[in-house]
Amino acid sequence: MTEHTIRVGLVDDQQLVRAGFRMVIDSQPDLTVVVEAGDGSQAVRALDPQTHPGVVDVVLMDVRMPTMDGLAATAEIVARGTDAAPAPKVIVLTTFDLDEYVLSAIRAGASGFLLKDAPPEEMLAAIRTVHHGDAVIAPSSTRRLLEHLVTVLPPEQPGEPADPARLAVADLTDREREVLVLMARGRSNTEIGQDLFVAEATVKTHVGRILAKLHARDRVQAVVVAYETGLVRPGS
Repeated sequence: MTEHTIRVGLVDDQQLVRAGFRMVIDSQPDLTVVVEAGDGSQAVRALDPQTHPGVVDVVLMDVRMPTMDGLAATAEIVARGTDAAPAPKVIVLTTFDLDEYVLSAIRAGASGFLLKDAPPEEMLAAIRTVHHGDAVIAPSSTRRLLEHLVTVLPPEQPGEPADPARLAVADLTDREREVLVLMARGRSNTEIGQDLFVAEATVKTHVGRILAKLHARDRVQAVVVAYETGLVRPGS
């Protein structure tokens, strides 16, 4: 393992599933599995950034597990992270029937989600993307899943006060809103630059300002805000 190797944690109550993931991940020169856990409580103990700082970079976290589910574990692990000891980034493993839980996980601090039956190359790309914080929201199914997710959100009630997310979106400039909409469509920084006829460096500046204004940890969180506030509608 080199200093550039991405260290991965696997959290799933099925040992065969973990073994399959480990085989695929360990076959890559830049990835290695360093921690495995069979439930959420084991994961919290093994991945607590306060007691085990810097052990794991990215975690693949199942949702339905005994003792403590993946959502509670994700929230606890992320909440314990600090600037000095950041929490590992979490990718939630899901199937379509768990979409409503995935939205909770994203709100709890997960950096993305992956279908459990996704092809190996998509899983590997998602790990690398989340680790590096690249432009692509990854995996490719993210937009489709997000559009499905918003169907379980409660409709806005007439006269209900503006929540912080809506106020934050209202504070975006017209160009920043354009960039956020394109982010929600899964466009990379390069593609956004081509769409808007601006330099990629300019797009990166806009993305940084959007994340700051929305208090979003990453692009996935920003995209969730775009859907939740109605800036982007399913199928738009």
